[in-house]
Amino acid sequence: MATSSPVFRQRVVLLGATGSIGDNALRVIAAHPDKLELVGVAARAGWEKLAAIAAQHRVAHVGLYDDAACAAAQASGRFAPGTTFHCGLAGLVELARLAEADLVLVAVVGTTALEPTLAAIAARKTVALASKEILVLAGKFVMAAAAEHGVRLLPVDSEHNAVFQCIEGHPAAGVRRILLTASGGAFRDWPVEKLADVTPADALKHPNWAMGPKITVDSATLANKGLELIEAQCLFGLRPEQCQALLHPQSIVHCLVEFRDGAMLSQLCPPSMTFAIQHALLYPDRAPGVEPPLDFTRPLALDFRPVDEVRFPMLRLAREVMVAGGGAPAVYNAANEVAVAAFLDRRIPFLAIPTVVEQTLAAIKNHEPSRLHEVLALDAEARVIAQAQIVSRKSKI
Repeated sequence: MATSSPVFRQRVVLLGATGSIGDNALRVIAAHPDKLELVGVAARAGWEKLAAIAAQHRVAHVGLYDDAACAAAQASGRFAPGTTFHCGLAGLVELARLAEADLVLVAVVGTTALEPTLAAIAARKTVALASKEILVLAGKFVMAAAAEHGVRLLPVDSEHNAVFQCIEGHPAAGVRRILLTASGGAFRDWPVEKLADVTPADALKHPNWAMGPKITVDSATLANKGLELIEAQCLFGLRPEQCQALLHPQSIVHCLVEFRDGAMLSQLCPPSMTFAIQHALLYPDRAPGVEPPLDFTRPLALDFRPVDEVRFPMLRLAREVMVAGGGAPAVYNAANEVAVAAFLDRRIPFLAIPTVVEQTLAAIKNHEPSRLHEVLALDAEARVIAQAQIVSRKSKI
């Protein structure tokens, strides 16, 4: 008589547990206790929320990037006896290579995620990647490390996860191009003349998605889509001209993959990150989702529009850095992070974001980094130059 095979529970470390990706990942993990087990969590500084997460999921390993927050957490008495604390960047690296983990979900905003991701790869953990910036910053090094250690990178961004689902099982040579969809963000339908006066509060009102501040502003400038195109080129081994974007206000079709014969495949689901996160955490298995699927008993209209790169210059700049290659994508990413932070702090207007990025790109001589430290040096140089651009703008007001 045949016996059933034992159930395998994927043991997960979640880096970035208190952000929007973390919130949705926790919903997926809670919905599938027979398939997923949370063994480690980390956040930048929000230890109170992390304490609640650790208690709910009985997590013994807790990391905090901010050393002061980590000390406060240790002294709080809010964590279970025996909890192991991992402080600072070194702590995130420790969590990324935790012996009892099978998969590390990287949802840390910005370039802080690079070192923990490389550590997870070196420890031969499966990596579910939601932090697009690290592939933009150092994609060739991350992909080379994954190939060297035989590690699978599972994309968590909804668009890249959609592409992954559509091209799996198809020869790479058969793919003509991919099209990533963009909602257009908060100002998609605003008159252009009003964009000079938008505020951070305006920019954070995304029409479809609930996300963190930085990525929501990136959606409004389409820098997010630019970063995703650069990431897609790296993840799927594509040429720049094979990676394109189009506006899709409903955020239901997450990608289109066109093959050489002209046929297209697309992936559809409601605009919730739980679908992509669950696909990555349970891959290759499928299970009931935590949210309802599309309801085709009701009318559903799907609109697509070409992107106006005059209105969205950050997308034009992204295409240019993809063609330029070398360290240009890292400069683009670093300058954008600095500019978005300045906008959110009301130090520059919304329309200055692409100007700061373009001026920073022009100020740095592009070259092909041969070592990771060269990329990090470019990243640091770009941040200094972008800050100087912002200070210079302020001094002229």
